[in-house]
Amino acid sequence: MSAFELAEEEEELRPKKRAPWGVIALVLLTGLALIRNGSGEFDVGPPQPASAAAADSRVPGTFRSVQALPYAQPDRVRIPAIRVDAPVTPVGLDPDGWVAAPPPEDPNLAGWFTGAVSPGEKGTAVVVGHVDNKQGPAVFYGLGALKKGSRVEVARKDGKTAVFEIYGIEVFAKANFPGDRVYGSKGAPELRVITCGGGFSKQHGYDGNVVVFARLVEVR
Repeated sequence: MSAFELAEEEEELRPKKRAPWGVIALVLLTGLALIRNGSGEFDVGPPQPASAAAADSRVPGTFRSVQALPYAQPDRVRIPAIRVDAPVTPVGLDPDGWVAAPPPEDPNLAGWFTGAVSPGEKGTAVVVGHVDNKQGPAVFYGLGALKKGSRVEVARKDGKTAVFEIYGIEVFAKANFPGDRVYGSKGAPELRVITCGGGFSKQHGYDGNVVVFARLVEVR
């Protein structure tokens, strides 16, 4: 592929105009309902966030200021605390207006929602992934076990790595998902990592989403 073709492909992926989060939140929530391909029937289910891990509703004051990065597609996501090291594929909306989840047959694959900013840009970037599939745990199975202060590293295709520090992990019911709180911009580069969680039933799948709240603290 030529440099021109690469530039053309990146331009196609970059959002031309981002919809208000009040709209995207509902669409994304519906899309994440598709991440129900996991069985949810293993001897021990995925860990769930502790109440003490809830995100502070105020702007975290312990983060040092880090300049936002320009747009660049993410390449890999790493979460050392739960041994995640996964490639990232762009995901958008399917013809029905749902967010397209990463292919469930590849358990170690995360998806970056192209309707939001890229990780490291000013605003809230969103990365999604499966909690499990028919074969067993998937990329974000351990997400609920994370603690405040853990790091999420996103290697970008411009050669930079955006390092985010977690300041909250919560599980929200899909029926009452707080879109504005989860996706709304805090005026700084932030990241949300999302998978399924909460209770599970064969009829409805997982009834909630585990959400990791993190803020950019370092660029390498």
